[in-house]
Amino acid sequence: MFSLKRNLSALYLIKVAKWMNLVMPIIVLFYKSNGLTMQDIFTLQAIYSVTLMLLEIPTGYFADATSRKTSMVIGSIFGFAGFLIYSTSTGFWEFMVAEVILGVGMSLVSGADSAMLYDSLASAGSTDKYTRYEGRISSFGNFAEAAAGIIGGLLAAISLRTPYFFQAGIALLAIPAAISLREPPIHGNIAKPGLRDIASIIMKVMHGDRKLFWNTMFSAVTGVSTLTMAWFAQPFFIQSGLKVTLFGVAWAVLNLSVGLVAFYAWRIESGLGPRRTVMLFTAVLLTGYVGLSFAGMAAGFSLLLGFYMARGLATPTLRYYINKITSSDTRATVLSVRNFIIRALFALLAPLYGLITDRYGLSTALLLAGGIFSVLSGISLFFFLRYKTYQP
Repeated sequence: MFSLKRNLSALYLIKVAKWMNLVMPIIVLFYKSNGLTMQDIFTLQAIYSVTLMLLEIPTGYFADATSRKTSMVIGSIFGFAGFLIYSTSTGFWEFMVAEVILGVGMSLVSGADSAMLYDSLASAGSTDKYTRYEGRISSFGNFAEAAAGIIGGLLAAISLRTPYFFQAGIALLAIPAAISLREPPIHGNIAKPGLRDIASIIMKVMHGDRKLFWNTMFSAVTGVSTLTMAWFAQPFFIQSGLKVTLFGVAWAVLNLSVGLVAFYAWRIESGLGPRRTVMLFTAVLLTGYVGLSFAGMAAGFSLLLGFYMARGLATPTLRYYINKITSSDTRATVLSVRNFIIRALFALLAPLYGLITDRYGLSTALLLAGGIFSVLSGISLFFFLRYKTYQP
């Protein structure tokens, strides 16, 4: 029997298992200790993104056409397997296998979780509370990542590999949580599996509905900007001479800020309104890239803190805008199209950023990333606002 409370509890736990990332605070150091360059590191993340890019839409459609629960259970199993492989790997090619497996797992969960949340609320007549709950679930994930920063840093004092063993155990928790989910009554007709149906949904997003297109594009550009900064933060700490023992603390503070803002994102958005909200976080994100390329440790960390707070506002807000203008039977697929674009852009740009960092320095790479983001966000934001894509 469907239970909103049961689903919310399970989604909270899945988010915690997904985002309590013990390895992230020291991942660049771990890679470097295994002989990887920054170009290697960004290439690995590009491979992960390509995996997600290729599978995002098919797995999103799989979740729509069959069961969001089934998709999330399988994805959780792959997530556990990926970290289990990572914990015993020592070189680029082994890491690549682990990244591909993690990418498969993430693609099965991504989109399905937000669609599960929205439809669970729809079944209870509470879709107006989506941003509130999405923000709370996101904040739980960020609080978990903040705690992971400190715990991961302490575990890294034993060895840089120790956090990976513990991470596999945390990933394991998502499996029983996903199994406990119950499918809500779906509002709309369930699609019949087929390439023609997938193509039809993609065409609607990319060509047939200009509101949905520019909503998705702006959301994706914002998403890739926050994803990219996550991989610039640690090189900035290294360049600034931050002690390794403080990496976890710094990472915890950044993610705590995301969680706090995400928790209250619905209040901020309702107070400012859609137009001012999106212009605010876009301006802060762009300032973060440009400012960080010139700043020292103290000023740079302040800019990073502002950047992460803007991320906390942007993520639940933009997901809500997409959910508002899509139907239940295509919701996970449309969210997966957004994620596909994020990963496609990251896969295209990440190796370039890594190469520029190795050859010309971090500041040059940050300026390049900021310039690209300003162009893409400027165009997509203009049409996002022009067509009022934040409302049905």
